[in-house]
Amino acid sequence: MQGLLKLSRAIDWLNAQVGKYAIWLILAATAISAINAIVRKVFNTSSNAFLEVQWYLFAWSFLIAAGYTLLHREHVRIDVVNSRLSKRKQVWIDIIGFTCFLTPLCITVLYLSTPVVLQMYNSGETSGNSGGLIRWPVWAALPVGFSLLMLQGWSELIKRIAFLRGEGPDPMGRLTDKTAEAELIEALRLQAEVDAAKAAAAAGSAPKPQH
Repeated sequence: MQGLLKLSRAIDWLNAQVGKYAIWLILAATAISAINAIVRKVFNTSSNAFLEVQWYLFAWSFLIAAGYTLLHREHVRIDVVNSRLSKRKQVWIDIIGFTCFLTPLCITVLYLSTPVVLQMYNSGETSGNSGGLIRWPVWAALPVGFSLLMLQGWSELIKRIAFLRGEGPDPMGRLTDKTAEAELIEALRLQAEVDAAKAAAAAGSAPKPQH
């Protein structure tokens, strides 16, 4: 089990790194969108390549960050019933979900998308729009993204099995990237800001001395 937990931590680290840098794809897409809008308004010209690269970047950021989102348990969940169950039952529901739904879905997407990516790469297929981009780079986001998602699903599965065996921590709590010391410092800082605001408000409401 300890070997599997080491694998789980390695997968967590991988998706944490991917998620950390995926935000730059959003920034790039935003910058290109703004530049394209300015050029279109000022010079009355545009390019389909600039328009397409925006959704290329969005597709990559959305797909490769899916594993990171699962790592931080930020996917939409229907907890109306689940939240009323015991912790062990919640863990079992997740185990069934990762085993019977997430993994088969990811394998199916990989099976269907990988040949398409290879075909597009070999043929050099390009967009049907004038000046458009080649297609395989955006399609490659599918196998890459779903591979990361499937790996993270296996990592979460390992954590839950370890928890049921009494060999791992509670996997259902909210994940945080901060250490206990960092959380304490942040709490003290917020408390200091609150105290300073109260002191300022009290000073402002104090009666002025009469001359």
